[in-house]
Amino acid sequence: MQEKHLYEYAVIRLVPKVEREEFLNVGIILFSKQAKYLKALFEVDETRLSVFCKDLDKEELCANLDSFKKICEGNENGGPIAQLDLASRFRWLTAIRSSIIQTSRPHPGMTSDLDKTLNRLFNELVL
Repeated sequence: MQEKHLYEYAVIRLVPKVEREEFLNVGIILFSKQAKYLKALFEVDETRLSVFCKDLDKEELCANLDSFKKICEGNENGGPIAQLDLASRFRWLTAIRSSIIQTSRPHPGMTSDLDKTLNRLFNELVL
């Protein structure tokens, strides 16, 4: 029997007009301290984006979302936050903020396959 891991995940949301509080789910961050796992997946559907917010620059949005991946990976191009320990990076990424890219509150779960869970959550909540 495979070992089960406690994990936390948050949904990455695009909130183009913060004052309206409308959002579009664009990604998932999954973290497991026990398994030393922190990954993010995102996808911006151009059709949905154009219906939701016509004035947003997709390239700039994707560059900002890519910084989530760099921070998760501990990439040196991810800035000083990417150099923190895994738990601190996850907490920073999921901190409440008032910007066009936000995250949901973290939600817990148990799984024996973190990659499969990340993909399942991504398919259910983003695609």
